[in-house]
Amino acid sequence: MSDVVVAGHICLDVIPAFFNQNKTMEELFVPGKLINMDKVKISTGGPVSNTGIAMSILGADVALMGKIGDDMFGTVMLKELEKTAHDKGMIVAKGENTSYTVVIVPPGYDRIFLHHTGANDTFCADDINYDLVKNAKLFHFGYPPLMKKMYEDDGKELIEIFKRVKALGVTTSLDMSLPDSNSESGKADWEKILKNLLPYVDIYLPSVEETMYMIDRKEFNALNENPDGNDILLKLDINKLQGLGEKLISFGAKIAVIKCGVRGFYIRTNELDGMGKAKPADIENWTKRELFEESFHVPKVAAATGSGDSSIAGFLTAFLNGKSIEETIKIACAVGGQNVQTYDALSGIKTWQETLDMLPKWDKNKENINGGYWNYDAEKIVWKGTNDR
Repeated sequence: MSDVVVAGHICLDVIPAFFNQNKTMEELFVPGKLINMDKVKISTGGPVSNTGIAMSILGADVALMGKIGDDMFGTVMLKELEKTAHDKGMIVAKGENTSYTVVIVPPGYDRIFLHHTGANDTFCADDINYDLVKNAKLFHFGYPPLMKKMYEDDGKELIEIFKRVKALGVTTSLDMSLPDSNSESGKADWEKILKNLLPYVDIYLPSVEETMYMIDRKEFNALNENPDGNDILLKLDINKLQGLGEKLISFGAKIAVIKCGVRGFYIRTNELDGMGKAKPADIENWTKRELFEESFHVPKVAAATGSGDSSIAGFLTAFLNGKSIEETIKIACAVGGQNVQTYDALSGIKTWQETLDMLPKWDKNKENINGGYWNYDAEKIVWKGTNDR
């Protein structure tokens, strides 16, 4: 039996590579214009594949649970998963379409996703193999905003999944995705869903954009005022994170992680009673903490496809391996940094030992955080918030 079950959204990623050209979005995307492209990368995508297989590369024993269609994309998906022996947990739904994403990564700009949810929309609580889950230590679920039954009826099916998994004594973790604001998912009451869901979530792992969209729409809108088209996280005020962390903890999450892309990794923890089978090896080290970890410097970023999923893989693998909270967030940032050096989600990921060996040699992107909320701990090489005990 596997130590980790990763379930939720899965899709086929189609990633056409641009030649390295210095052109604006307006110059590139002109109606009727032919754009000469480099090679295309086709791979499995979504958190089931990205996080699950990345954890396997890092040495974790992982089982995958996802739903695909009996179409051509589904056949390609199964062949790709066979390469890593992760095809056994897939549900092949007759007459349904496999989810796909065309990932557009123009040089110098953030990613654009053209996404079809496909069979993910019919995934429900009864699609989880609870007999397999009960023998695991950790259950990770990803991208419910891209899965219709997960956000319908105020997240009834999603909450049911987490209730049933927690009742088995298994540690739970959750990742999100950013919904299209004009879609059904974008119009769901995500704050209400999280209030009812997070009491059953041990580790919350979404991004700052996703978190702001769901529980602080005003800050999300301010962050997205982005006339120059550059990465919006470059202007993120790190001092906004403590308010988000406080709210997530108040909703019931025991460990609230907020991924901040190129800026780094924020973590806030509460009391950790009832964490389940995968509770931290050193509970005291993890209890009542608040830290911010700077990202690692990558001179040339190829693409950020699956970078958040990869950093989660680093976090969860380090967590399962008994690392301290300081080591765990550092490893999470390192695996995210490995990811962005290649166009696809997985080929840049190193083994566990290779990752540990990289840490002392790799320069960080230094943050200059103003205000009195954060203090830099030079010994631990991490920023500590005022809520850090």
